[in-house]
Amino acid sequence: MTSKIKYQKNYTEFNETYQLVLPLSLEGFVPDDDSVRLLSHELEELDYTLLYKAYSSKGRNPAVDPKTMFKILTYAYSQNIYSSRKIEQACRRDINFMWLLAGQKAPDHSTIARFRTGFLAEACEDLFYQMVRRLKDAEELSMETVFIDGTKLEACANKYTFVWKKSVGKWEEKMFHKIQEAVRLLNHDYMQSFTVNAESRAQDLQKISDYLEEKCQQDGTEFVYGRGRRKSKNQKYLELFQRFRERQVTYDWHTASFQGRNNYCKTDPDATFMHMKDDHMRNAQLKPGYNIQIGVDSEYIVSADVFQDRNDVWTLVPFLKMMDKKLGFRYPSVTADSGYESEEGYTYLRSSGQKPYIKPQTYEKWKKRSFKQDISKRENMGYDKETDTYTCHAGKKLKALFVKKQKSKSGYESEVTVYECEDCANCPHKEKCTRAKGNKRLYISKSFLEKRQESYENILSETGIQYRMNRSIQVEGAFGVLKNDYEFQRFLLRGKTKVKLEILLLCMGYNLNKLHAKIQKERTRTYLFEVQSA
Repeated sequence: MTSKIKYQKNYTEFNETYQLVLPLSLEGFVPDDDSVRLLSHELEELDYTLLYKAYSSKGRNPAVDPKTMFKILTYAYSQNIYSSRKIEQACRRDINFMWLLAGQKAPDHSTIARFRTGFLAEACEDLFYQMVRRLKDAEELSMETVFIDGTKLEACANKYTFVWKKSVGKWEEKMFHKIQEAVRLLNHDYMQSFTVNAESRAQDLQKISDYLEEKCQQDGTEFVYGRGRRKSKNQKYLELFQRFRERQVTYDWHTASFQGRNNYCKTDPDATFMHMKDDHMRNAQLKPGYNIQIGVDSEYIVSADVFQDRNDVWTLVPFLKMMDKKLGFRYPSVTADSGYESEEGYTYLRSSGQKPYIKPQTYEKWKKRSFKQDISKRENMGYDKETDTYTCHAGKKLKALFVKKQKSKSGYESEVTVYECEDCANCPHKEKCTRAKGNKRLYISKSFLEKRQESYENILSETGIQYRMNRSIQVEGAFGVLKNDYEFQRFLLRGKTKVKLEILLLCMGYNLNKLHAKIQKERTRTYLFEVQSA
């Protein structure tokens, strides 16, 4: 039986028109106090010269104006919409997105993706810091201190495609011994004097392969394959050294991809395997991710950067240098948690004239009774500044032996003074004091202790207490909003450059939402929360 129902591509042909359709303006559908109006106003005032330079002067014009595309992307990230396909869907169905388009045709997902990863890549950072400077001009920033913190976010990569530096080095060294043995036999059989050096392995192996290929051509070697066929000496040597060279090229590629790290991910070579806070399996599983650092002032994110290092301590100095360069001004003080404490960080802050409000790494331990009763700790020993000696629990002196220099991972050089006790042989407290077979030694950086004491006094001051309280509220609160309220816990793009683009768009959306909330609650030009007394 033939069906009478016929479907059309144009669904208005169903003749279910309920009212007269007129080309009405969307202006009346968007509330007067909607955040999209504020976003459009703030982003309209930015300078888009760098963004327009990404487009060629030749050829056709873009389907949607780049400024409008940037507004759409920023608004999408502020509304927890990150996928290009979902942004396309929002442009076709959401009134706020239609209002931003202002009559322009809704872009498809491929246009949005090309704009985000291609045209916007160079200009996004410039636009973000332009908006931060607008907040400064509007007196929305306190300009007193910047609160710094970091978090780890999972990369868009396979968590089982890890490459470890230690393993690569081990297998490369094993292969190098096999190469040396093969070269020795080759030189004996062909009366040659080939060598393979550790510094130029790939090039030396290529020379040997070239020689063997030429030798095969001269001798007219017939290459055979398959079971039951005996390979000639020329073919065996050629295939062996070609395999060596291919493996060496792979090892060289791995070594170049590490970039000073202990590991990297094959599906996103810029990502580093690190421990994440959301360890739902409770097995301390390593996942590919990035270390995201942000600086917050007056509840606004004023700076953001992406690092491949798992430890926050090595990110402080590069992050502060980047802030000085991009913001165009320098904060008089820096507030951070104990994870950022280092002599290098203190030295940089002092040289740049910035006051440190950094909690010492042993700050919480100092409060415990067990720490105060531990006789092995330097803090529990008497110190004589004139003679530069420590006095242990048994009343014996620890004198300075020598000063040694040590370099950190970043290349910073510090001086460490080594103290040794005069005699621990018959001391009744030795078991509690040291595990060394000989006399007890202390390794102390005097410069670090002096700078740590300064920071410790700063955080105990009235201003320091207020800064520490606001740090936990503002910068940790910002990460809480981004990861939980905005549900951004995994990047969609791959590569450090694209990851930074995503985090900057997210921070711009966060700042605009924060400004909107402050305006609506009449909290503009409020900077710090007051300390509540019990």
